[in-house]
Amino acid sequence: MKKIGILFGMENTFPWAFIDRVNQLSDSKNIVGEAVLIDKVEQGVQSDYAVIIDRISQDVPFYRAYLKNAALCSTAVINNPFWWSADEKFFNNCLAIKLGVPVPNTVLLPSKERPTDTSDQSFRNLKFPMDWGYMFDKIGFPAYMKPHSGGGWKSVYRVDDPNDLWYKHEETGQLVMLLQEEIQFTDYYRCYCLGGKYVHIMPYEPRNPHHLRYATQPKTQGEAHKKLMATIHDYVLRLNHALGYDFNTVEFAIRDGIPYAIDFCNPAPDADVHSVGQENFEWIVEHAAKFAIEKAKSHVDGRNNCTWGTFIAGAAISPEPAKPAKAAKESKPEKSVKAEKEVPKEEKKKASKKK
Repeated sequence: MKKIGILFGMENTFPWAFIDRVNQLSDSKNIVGEAVLIDKVEQGVQSDYAVIIDRISQDVPFYRAYLKNAALCSTAVINNPFWWSADEKFFNNCLAIKLGVPVPNTVLLPSKERPTDTSDQSFRNLKFPMDWGYMFDKIGFPAYMKPHSGGGWKSVYRVDDPNDLWYKHEETGQLVMLLQEEIQFTDYYRCYCLGGKYVHIMPYEPRNPHHLRYATQPKTQGEAHKKLMATIHDYVLRLNHALGYDFNTVEFAIRDGIPYAIDFCNPAPDADVHSVGQENFEWIVEHAAKFAIEKAKSHVDGRNNCTWGTFIAGAAISPEPAKPAKAAKESKPEKSVKAEKEVPKEEKKKASKKK
């Protein structure tokens, strides 16, 4: 028997619908879906689950530790708890640039308050004052300030000028913040991505009340809309393949026809029917169940069954170092090589004349 479990907190509509759909879609009596139930956690001991969908460990450290132990003992945890623990929004923006995905201009701000157990000497490598003029010119105003690692629209500020930034920065405590260019958008999209292959693009209006954010229609139409959808689909897959997230959302703000990735570190994204709407809810329930069953069927005991993104997988495979001799030869201009070959001949002639 292979069990697919879902670990969740206060949400109600998605988890139970997911469990029901897994049990409906499973073509084998050997695969069953249920809510995860934990009665003990012992180090190095395998869990009862082939697959676990994680919807809550970002808020409960006990669950995160449980999931890492389960993943180490071959459970396919979605999303990978090791990478999720290390990931954050500023790094994601840096990676997006390397992947060729447009993102808003962004800089990193040190925390207003020093971290606990640090002193002035802990920051001797930080130049005071920082180059605020350069950063403000790069980002412009108005801008957005938000935690470099966080979610749920917590501690997000719109700042109108430097004085407004200093005033609001006072409230952020020990949070490390991003200062990000404002993208004045004509359209906005939120995209589910499952398993690095299932993509669902949803028109989204972040300025609406929470329950009405999906109640909108795209303004871009015709061939321009088709081209935009293809580009967004491509960018969603690029980002999730590199990050290795099996369950994520990516948000895009459209400015002058260009989709800018705004937020793509959402490994426990909203999937509540009351906010995403019935059509989007049906899609995420169906495809989450389908993907979880696929993971259960491919699960192998004793193997690492978690997904690792191409960023990590590529870094783990070091390329062969270039051969020094060949590199040196290729780096020299052709004339220099000839000159080196001619020197010994001239020296031989001079030597023979002296004799």
